[in-house]
Amino acid sequence: MTYCVALKLASGLVFASDTRTNAGVDNVAVFRKMHTFEVPGERLITILTAGNLATTQLTISELEERSKAAMERHPTILETVSMFQTAQLIGDTLRQVISRNATSGQKADSTFNATLIVGGQINGHPPRLFLIYPEGNFIEASDDTPFFQIGETKYGKPILVRAFDKDMSFEAAVKLLLVSFDSTIKANLSVGPPIDVQFYVNDSLKRGYDTRIRADDPYFMKLSTGWGEALRDAFQHLPDYERS
Repeated sequence: MTYCVALKLASGLVFASDTRTNAGVDNVAVFRKMHTFEVPGERLITILTAGNLATTQLTISELEERSKAAMERHPTILETVSMFQTAQLIGDTLRQVISRNATSGQKADSTFNATLIVGGQINGHPPRLFLIYPEGNFIEASDDTPFFQIGETKYGKPILVRAFDKDMSFEAAVKLLLVSFDSTIKANLSVGPPIDVQFYVNDSLKRGYDTRIRADDPYFMKLSTGWGEALRDAFQHLPDYERS
């Protein structure tokens, strides 16, 4: 399983993804699920992936290969004229990859499925954020839906719904995301660190702060402990139920 989140702030985009993949409790590995395509000063596109690992890796590899052989395939992810066209290209690629695998091997509906989050900005256009489904279609983040989650979403969603503010700083957004990840990691062994985090500042057209937060990171450990203590303290201050 996987957990990835992207937030659309007033000042930019924030991406975060775990790195754990597993085929059972005794077969755990680390794979990057955040992939960035960048032409500084012209575009920044970041993709978060969840689902079948072979499907997501092949989709990213095809996008990379097409960008290296641009004369043969137009447009590539480095040539699209808008983020909408970028989402269409990535959605089409994902659908084609799933379709090829589904017809050449097992017929199970979900075996080869994957879901992606795509966000970024192309020069001359505003930053945008999309959620792409296995069928290749997609929806866009808005004021009403300012963040997307993929993978194991249910445990980390409550804190996002309650505490997200589009005007929050990047630093506050990372704190919010790490609390969301901590809640998910505590509840599901298939999600785990390291956690990749990246900022994108509106109109910068280049990669912002980009880091990997490990399980023994002092801030993450302090946040995890502090959040647990704060929840217990808040619970104790709530009134007890009174039987009628």
